Amino acid sequence: MSRGLRLIPIVLLIWILIAFAWRLVAPNDPTVRSQLVNRPVPAFELAQAAPDVPALRSTDLATGEPRLLNLFASWCVPCVAEAPVLEELKRRGVKIEGIAIRDTPGGIAAFLDRHGNPYTRIGSDPTSRVQLALGSAGVPETFVIDGKGVIRLQYVGPIGPADVPKVLEELEKVR
Repeated sequence: MSRGLRLIPIVLLIWILIAFAWRLVAPNDPTVRSQLVNRPVPAFELAQAAPDVPALRSTDLATGEPRLLNLFASWCVPCVAEAPVLEELKRRGVKIEGIAIRDTPGGIAAFLDRHGNPYTRIGSDPTSRVQLALGSAGVPETFVIDGKGVIRLQYVGPIGPADVPKVLEELEKVR
């Protein structure tokens, strides 16, 4: 057997090990993205989630003004971290609508009392029906909605202070 043929299994084994190592070093992005970006928000009508805050319908998102649609929950730890950033966006004039995912009115009211209420409207989605229709996989998630009710961008995970300029820029683009 020639010397070259004896090296083929070793070269093949090294190639396979390098391929596996590469996947460990650079794994695929596990983020589940919505397929509705650049499509209209699906029709929905949600019940009021908290006292003194109006309920939310999909038609409320197509009023001619861009806004954020934030999916959150009182039991969500990253939502607590995101709350001051949403308050800052509200102070800068951003309209924010909320959908409370698998939550109770008492839990939502306590969350808003503790962390502030940046929302114009909040709908209650106790079974995640609207969340799934939006293509969302978890909380927090935020969608940039243009004035016609079309989803233009999706933020998976909490919006941080460093994201504020980009959010404002994106809202300005869809104005």
